[in-house]
Amino acid sequence: MDLPSYCRNNGTQRVAGLPDQSGGMPGLSFCGNDRNKSAYSVEDGVLNNGCFVDALNLVPHVFLLFITFPILFIGWGSQSSKVQIHHNTWLHFPGHNLRWILTFTLLFVHVCEIAEGIVSNIQMETNHLHLFMPAFMGFIAATTSVVYYHNIETSNFPKLLLALFIYWILAFITKSIKLWKFAECYVGVRHLRFCINAMLVILYGLLMAVEINVIRRYVFFANPQKVKPPEDLQDLGVRFLQPFVNLLSKATYWWMNPLIIGAHKRPIELKKIGKLPIAMRALTNYLKLKDAYEDQREPDKAPSLWRSMYRAFGRPILLSSTFRYLADLLGFAGPLCISGIVKHLNTKPNSTKSDDDIYFGVYFMSSTQLLQNTSVLAVLLFLALILQRTFLQASYYVTIETGINLRGAMIYNKILRLSTSNMSMGEMTLGQINNLVAIETNQLMWFLFLCPNLWAMPVQIVMGVILLHYLLGTSALIGASVIVLLAPVQYLIATKLADTQKSTLDHSTDRLKKTSEILKGIKLLKLYAWENIFCDSVEDTRGKELTSLRTFALYTSMSIFMNAAIPIAAVLVTFVSHVLIIGSRPSPSEAFAALALFHILVTPLFLLSTVVRFAVKALVSVQKLGEFLQSDEIGEDSWRNGDMSVSLDTCTKHPGGVSTHPLPNLTMSQYRPWLNLHKPELVLLRLMSSYSVQVSHGFFTWGSNLSTLADINVCIPTGQLTMIVGQVGCGKSSLLLAMLGEMQSISGKVCWSNPLLSERNEGNRYSVAYATQKSWLLNATVEENITFGSPFNKQRYKTVIDACSLQPDIDLLPFGDQTEIGERGINLSGGQRQRICVGRALYQNTNIVFLDDPFSALDIHLSDHLMQEGILKFLQDDKRTVVLVTHKLQYLIHADWIIAMKDGSVLRDGTLKDIQTHDVELYEHWKTLMNRQDQELEKDTEIDNCQTALERKTLRRAFYSREAKNQEEEEEEDDDNMSTTTSRRSKIPWSLCWRYLSSGGFFMVFLMIFSKLLKHSVMVAIDYWLATWTSVSIHTVLSDAGPVFYMSVFIVLCAAGIVLCLITSLTVEFLGLSAATNLHHNLLNKIIHAPIRFFDVTPLGQILNRFSADTNIIDQHIPPTLESLTRSTLLCLSAIGVIAFVTPFFLITLFPLAVIFYFIQKYFRVASKDLQDLDDSTQLPLLCHFSETAEGLTTIRAFRHEARFKQRMLELTDTNNTAYLFLSAANRWLEVRTDYLGAVIVLTAAVTSIWSSLYLLPSALVGLGLTYALTVTNYLNWVVRNLADLEVQMAAVKKVNSFLSTESENYEGSMDNSQVPEDWPQHGDIKIQDLSVRYDPLLKPVLKHVSAYINPGQKVGICGRTGSGKSSLSLAFFNMVDMFEGQILIDGVDISKLPLQTLRSRLSIILQDPVLFSGSIRFNLDPERTCTDDRLWEALEIAQLKNMVKALPGGLDAVVTEGGENFSVGQRQLFCLARAFVRKSSILIMDEATASIDMATVRSLPPSRLHRVHTILEADLVIVMKRGNIMEIDRPEALLEQEDSMFASFVRADM
Repeated sequence: MDLPSYCRNNGTQRVAGLPDQSGGMPGLSFCGNDRNKSAYSVEDGVLNNGCFVDALNLVPHVFLLFITFPILFIGWGSQSSKVQIHHNTWLHFPGHNLRWILTFTLLFVHVCEIAEGIVSNIQMETNHLHLFMPAFMGFIAATTSVVYYHNIETSNFPKLLLALFIYWILAFITKSIKLWKFAECYVGVRHLRFCINAMLVILYGLLMAVEINVIRRYVFFANPQKVKPPEDLQDLGVRFLQPFVNLLSKATYWWMNPLIIGAHKRPIELKKIGKLPIAMRALTNYLKLKDAYEDQREPDKAPSLWRSMYRAFGRPILLSSTFRYLADLLGFAGPLCISGIVKHLNTKPNSTKSDDDIYFGVYFMSSTQLLQNTSVLAVLLFLALILQRTFLQASYYVTIETGINLRGAMIYNKILRLSTSNMSMGEMTLGQINNLVAIETNQLMWFLFLCPNLWAMPVQIVMGVILLHYLLGTSALIGASVIVLLAPVQYLIATKLADTQKSTLDHSTDRLKKTSEILKGIKLLKLYAWENIFCDSVEDTRGKELTSLRTFALYTSMSIFMNAAIPIAAVLVTFVSHVLIIGSRPSPSEAFAALALFHILVTPLFLLSTVVRFAVKALVSVQKLGEFLQSDEIGEDSWRNGDMSVSLDTCTKHPGGVSTHPLPNLTMSQYRPWLNLHKPELVLLRLMSSYSVQVSHGFFTWGSNLSTLADINVCIPTGQLTMIVGQVGCGKSSLLLAMLGEMQSISGKVCWSNPLLSERNEGNRYSVAYATQKSWLLNATVEENITFGSPFNKQRYKTVIDACSLQPDIDLLPFGDQTEIGERGINLSGGQRQRICVGRALYQNTNIVFLDDPFSALDIHLSDHLMQEGILKFLQDDKRTVVLVTHKLQYLIHADWIIAMKDGSVLRDGTLKDIQTHDVELYEHWKTLMNRQDQELEKDTEIDNCQTALERKTLRRAFYSREAKNQEEEEEEDDDNMSTTTSRRSKIPWSLCWRYLSSGGFFMVFLMIFSKLLKHSVMVAIDYWLATWTSVSIHTVLSDAGPVFYMSVFIVLCAAGIVLCLITSLTVEFLGLSAATNLHHNLLNKIIHAPIRFFDVTPLGQILNRFSADTNIIDQHIPPTLESLTRSTLLCLSAIGVIAFVTPFFLITLFPLAVIFYFIQKYFRVASKDLQDLDDSTQLPLLCHFSETAEGLTTIRAFRHEARFKQRMLELTDTNNTAYLFLSAANRWLEVRTDYLGAVIVLTAAVTSIWSSLYLLPSALVGLGLTYALTVTNYLNWVVRNLADLEVQMAAVKKVNSFLSTESENYEGSMDNSQVPEDWPQHGDIKIQDLSVRYDPLLKPVLKHVSAYINPGQKVGICGRTGSGKSSLSLAFFNMVDMFEGQILIDGVDISKLPLQTLRSRLSIILQDPVLFSGSIRFNLDPERTCTDDRLWEALEIAQLKNMVKALPGGLDAVVTEGGENFSVGQRQLFCLARAFVRKSSILIMDEATASIDMATVRSLPPSRLHRVHTILEADLVIVMKRGNIMEIDRPEALLEQEDSMFASFVRADM
């Protein structure tokens, strides 16, 4: 085929390698500096000169640069004044993402064009700039075009896009001309330059089309449209910008820079992270999922949750999977490029080229020739790594975002509709519902995170095995089979790990329960010297927990070992079998490519076990969630939504008869004749308004189809007080719930009167103020609990507070009614909680109020006050309809209407008078009950008064300690803010790490460090030996010592490596375990032996936190983090060491890279810690709100507050999701940067190796260096992530350590045990000499120079106002306080010199607050197990408990629940008395202990005691105290005779 002459002309251009006969110097010129000047001739036409066509290609690029630079500079100049344009100017023109993708592709093609030009130029005799210069200018122009476009977009000025449009047209035309000329000369697809040109023509054409689309819409129309920013960005609160920024910023998380760098100056707060974009909010996603779920509803089959999830979130999952596939395929470019570089490193490219490849006087090469150039391969490797990492991070981000979007809203909506019968029949427990939220949805979310792995991994494994087979043949398959065969073992280990974790959790729950009991009763334990018995019991449980943890550590280390050892084993098997099967060693290029491939293969196989485990868990979770979503819902109560007007379905009430059956429901026409007889207006009004609720022929059930309530016919009269009475369990509460629509109705109906016809129409008629029997509080302030979402009205609020007698309780709270109560706040007593709930019902402005047994937890005074002020006055004055369930029959006289119930049906209803007339028997029965109640009342009044006082006292104590702590915390925070200059926040707590490691034992630390270093040295040795072995020349190998020697050393090294992997994985885990054991042991001992003052000032919750959350972190989270950190750090260091050893030039570039890395990790760690804290702190309110809602379902629904709670839930979910998304974006920010840094390390390593190879560096070492450089990219980000995690986790060690510095009590004493008589104190002779006592050296004394003498056998009463020092004196006898002056002598022995154990075990005390521990009655009376049964029964008899205990199943071994909840307060107090009698001490101290005990018992107590009870008049001696001094001491009679004595005034006040 004849070519046109100009195709081959431009002279007989010489190819490199042939001598240049002209003798001229090869200079630098655009068209080449040749003997034959025809390069510049245009005889055959201008366009037929190749060099001219290339020059023509420069024109568009130069044009663009000339046009855009001035615009950009002017634009930037004006913008620099507003430092940061607000993000609401971020617009996206149509085709925004497509343009970015096309531009990136264009840049890549330009890079190929430059590479092809330079490599072709090397083949030429002289330099031809036109081969690569236009490509280089094209690259600059393409970069400029995207910068220019971005600026136009942010400043919303689409008219300026015309410049770009012209550029695309010009570039398209010039490239098309060039392509046309190539086609004329038959330059085809086999030539790379032709392919590149064709690509460029297509890309310019597409970009031109994108531009036309924008211009058509926004520039050329008669009235061009305005471009509007997305709706979200008009809301300045939206700070999560990932969906709105341009593609480059999306890929590199550039928009996160201000947040992450800013965190260094001041901590990130919730305000700073703002709101979520609309598309990511919980509501949007909830609606999306709900629609997908509802669309599948069919009568006979349940909707599939999987299908709903796929319909709602399928697209992002597919997108993420696509990114993942691309990333995985690009991952294989690494090993292939290494293989190419090592292979072609020392082979010179073939220099003689045929004339067939010369057109237009220049050389055209094929793509294979380009890929044999090592420098080109190095650049390709770099670009492949950058792309692979970008795609991988994009895939992670999309799955995490989808997972978060899926979590939350669907379940919550379901909870609000959940049928009450499910809960009461035990089909759904609160625990299960909370698990659905906290665990199941998270399992699902994690599955989504790992989901793309599920289908990407098989592809990755198959590709890896194919490539290995291509490189090494059969032996590679043998090596790969090792990996595949060991995968099930990993799966097995993973499942074992999950099981062990469960059993560990059980033990730690048990341990926590015991610890919390000890802390609650610590004062009693110290006074009775029992702390060691209880401490041993905790240590015993901790032992079981540690056994579980040991198993856990073993499995974890096995898992880590497998992960590290499998690649070594695979490489060993592969190379040994290669030598045995083929009889020769692999070449360096094959060996190192195979090594890199094995590293790639291990990751999916290691992850596979995890992913499979999560997939199984997700299946279970989806099944549970599906069952939950299918469970019963409460009926559609349209009657309360006001959709259904209830016509005359109200029943009338007979003025004097008992109506158990309502009138038949007549239509209006049937009523007419009846109306004419009476006064029509009155009757109609009366009919409409006389009843609020009517139940007719009602049969209701809780779900078992056995009716709980049968044949119910009742009416609730409007504006009156209806009382429902009956025995326990007769269905009173059920009746209220049935009216509220909470029970399942079998037949009959509930009608609520239509408010439109009633006289009063103010307030929210459809909501019912409801106070449940079991009080339910929100985690909110007292005020918010009472107003419950209604507007605040000061006058009304105050009236309600007074009616419920809440003021004295509120006065005790540190912040008054603004104190947070509920789960996170202090626990109020039952009575206080109940009064707040009743207050909530009173405050609501509803027409109907349901009160379910509001007096059950209140004493008689509070009940009467609430009845008079709250119900009769406040509610009745308002003419509100009140339904009151009660057991207090004395209030029946106030009722307008009474409903008496028995066994689930209505026995009678009517007024009290009706019942008195018609049912005398019932009335008499009530009367006897009332009399009995009255007698009990007289008895209880005394106890009740004390009980209320006790409740308030407990409250004051609890808050006193919290307040002190809050101040401490606030002070700490202030210090932090002052000194949280940048340095403190970015410093790594090395001292804490050392403290943690040293508590694991120095030997273990040494073993860990030594084995880690040795292991990594051996790993390097294995690879170095492989390099030496593969690069040995054939002749050496054929000598005698050859292959066997090399192979045996290789086998020994690999075996050593595998053994060391096992040792290191075990040492780290067991070092962690040993540290955890020691830290917990020391913490428990320190706290149990701390002085009592420590417990007064440290809140219980804080101490418990050290034993729960912090111990858990130390037990389970620090060891794996430490392992991962040391491993990834040493891997990176050994890699950098190997590269530096191979090419020392690499060290020059290392310094700037290290500086960049330092700053990245420094900024990231601070920001990550803040975001982690935000995520944790926003998660707790979410879970609390959830469990709160599930608990208070009936109340929320009665009040009609579903929408408000749902809204709150969505807000909390969004807040938590925002924090989580920012945390995830910050992790991606870090990983993208460290990955790019890794890619730069690979590039520099490759370039320096290629450069060093000119100085005869063996190619095997280059392979070694590059294989190591590839691992750096994988591990750099782990170094930083683990550092950040470790820093957060070390906070737990810091908190535990802060308690380890607590001073212990001095248990030794200066006297020896042997010096104390066995039966001391024998007589109980007490001398107090000039005693001064304080609680702390920094505090004022509470007793000042007190002196007294008490004879043996005397009963002494101590009285005085609160704070006079009575309790301090009783504590001084037990050396619980600091006696800094004076002494107490008992039977002549100075008690301050006695060992504490001896002193406290010989005296007895009964405390004011009764404390019982879970266990048996025997354990509570005698934990030391030293007494006989007879002695215990004797003590119980004195305390009048013998008969009660005998009646219990098990007698002395009967169960006592936590805190003794299964006994009444009075009984608990009696047990405490019995406990003191078991001791048989001659001195018994009672601290207001008989508050809940009747007089008969008090009189039967033994003598010789020091007490302060209200039987003080019977004492032999009275001591009156005031402000820490003894004011009066004498017999009570003598003191009473003195008119002006303080004692006389106390007695008078008490009468």
